[in-house]
Parts: sequence; structure tokens; C-alpha cells
Amino acid sequence: MRKGLVIGLTLVFLLAGAAVAVGAYDHARRDVIAPGVRVAGVPVGGLHAAEARARVRAALRAPLTRPLVVHSRGRHWTLSPARAHAAVDVDALVARAVADSREGSVVTRTLHGLTGAEVSENLPAHVAFSDRAVARLIRRVRAAVERPARDAEVHPSAGGLDTTASRTGLRLAAGDLRRKLVASLSQPSGARRIRARLVSVKPKVTTRELVSRYPAYIIIDRAGFTLRLYRHLKLWHTYPIAVGRQGLETPAGLYDIQWKQTNPSWYVPNSPWAGKLAGRVIPPGPDDPIKARWMAFNGGAGIHGIDPSEYGSIGQTASHGCVRMRIPDVIEVYAHAPVHTPVFVA
Repeated sequence: MRKGLVIGLTLVFLLAGAAVAVGAYDHARRDVIAPGVRVAGVPVGGLHAAEARARVRAALRAPLTRPLVVHSRGRHWTLSPARAHAAVDVDALVARAVADSREGSVVTRTLHGLTGAEVSENLPAHVAFSDRAVARLIRRVRAAVERPARDAEVHPSAGGLDTTASRTGLRLAAGDLRRKLVASLSQPSGARRIRARLVSVKPKVTTRELVSRYPAYIIIDRAGFTLRLYRHLKLWHTYPIAVGRQGLETPAGLYDIQWKQTNPSWYVPNSPWAGKLAGRVIPPGPDDPIKARWMAFNGGAGIHGIDPSEYGSIGQTASHGCVRMRIPDVIEVYAHAPVHTPVFVA
């Protein structure tokens, strides 16, 4: 019995000693990271927490100090690390690596430590950065690269027609750029050169559409006693004309041909100058001063032919507000100027 008691007590002391030794071993390794663990791709297995923090910070120093460059169409914009406020919480990453390394019981940890068993784990580093800095960068790029689409336009004047050609606009694909910036800044090893994608913006009216929109265009230059006929915005022919006399001037402005008539009657306006004829309708014939063709462009005013006996009035202020033309000329203009043809009187 005495021998058995001795053996029992010996075993108890051995177990107690082993427990104390295991506890002491585990306590000494309380901040040691298990072999095989990586932080942000940096191997930190077997290191104490302080050593691991120093190694990770050193490894991240270069990636986190690289500026980010956005480029497009031969231009570039830089976002510095200082403005991006890029940072990684290394302390939290290492603390998590230590915590993961100490999972399980004290016995399991001791066995892993003594045998050098590796843990396959890589804790990714998430980079914190300023959303405002990203938004400011996107605004800078947008202000530099975007341009509105320009519609083709026609500009009439006494001297003729000028046209502004259409132009395709450019719009920054801001959502795409933001996704690329966030993906780059979130990772220490993220790309630091990013292309900003631009989207074409078509004009509402192209130059080709403008040309087809205006099969004809009439410019009346009162001072020059000239009518210019344009076809598809190209000068086609120039004609001499007569315009309204003083007090009955041909009205200036932009109009269009409202209606047309061949060998028209004369609907005499109710105006004092018409005298006894005011309000009457004069059918085609010798008493009708409107010959061959009529193109109304401003209610009572219009473009019409005159009797050859009055050709001497061409080049003068002689009418009651209408535009007078020689008969062959007005027939030609009539043939090429459909209803709704613009008429600009300068």
C-alpha cells in the first residue's frame, strides 16, 4: 500500500508539473502568431505581435505611399496618399491573427507549438480612404473631359446662311470610374493607374439632318434688293427684287412660306393705300398686279411676280410690303420652295 501511495503521489506531482509547464509555455506564447499565418500577404507566423506589426507596416509602407493616377485622352490626374488618407489598421489585423492563433484548448495550442503545425490563413488588409477625396477626383476629371453635344444650327443674315456643324459630346462614365477607384484604393496592391472611360453623347440634330431638314431656304436682303435661294443650305441662285416702300416696308424677321398659288387672284388688303379696291378680290388678268406665282410668308405679305411693264421697279423700294420679282425668276423660286420653306427678311 505504501508503494502504491508513493507511485500515486509521484504521478500527481508529475501531472501537476506538466500542467504548470504547459501553462507557462502557453502564457509565454500568448502573443505569438501560429506558423503559416499571413497578414496582407506578409508571413508573420512564429512572430510576437510587436514583431508582426513592425513587419506588416514595413511591407505596406511602399504600396500605401504610391499615388493613384487617372488618365484619359492623353491627360492625367493624380490622387496622392495624403489626400486619399489611405491607411490600414495594422494593430487590428495583428490582434486578429493572434486571436485566431489561440483558438482551441491550451493542450491543442501547446501541441501545435511544439510540433510546428502550420495554419493556412491570410488575413486581407482593407485600406480605409476618404470618400470625399474620391468624389473630388471624379469631379476634377469630369470638369476636364466632359463636353456637351452641339446641335447643328443654321444662322440666317442679310449676307446669307451660316451653319454651325454638329459635334459629338463626351460624358465621363463616373460610376465606372468610382468602382475602379474604390477597388484600387481598397487593396494595398491595387492598380495605381486607372483609365477613365468616356461615353459619346450624340447631338439631337446632326449636320446631315440639318441639311435634309432644309431642302430650301430664302434670304431677302432688303438693302441689297436681293433674294437668295438656298437648296440644302447651299446657295443655288440670286435674284434681283423690289421691296416695300417707306411706310409700307417689307417686314423684317424670320417667317416661312405659309401657302402658294399659281396665277393667283389679288386679295386687296383693307388698308388706306388700297383706296376703293380695299377688301376686294381681283381675279387674274390685266387688273391683277400679282402675276404668275404667289408665296405668302407673313399673312398679307408675299413673294410674287409682276408684269413686265413694271420690271423697272426691280431694285427699288416700290411695293406695298411684298417682294416683287420678274416672272421667270418667281416661277423658278416657286418650283424649288415648298410650303414651310423658311423666309428670312433682313
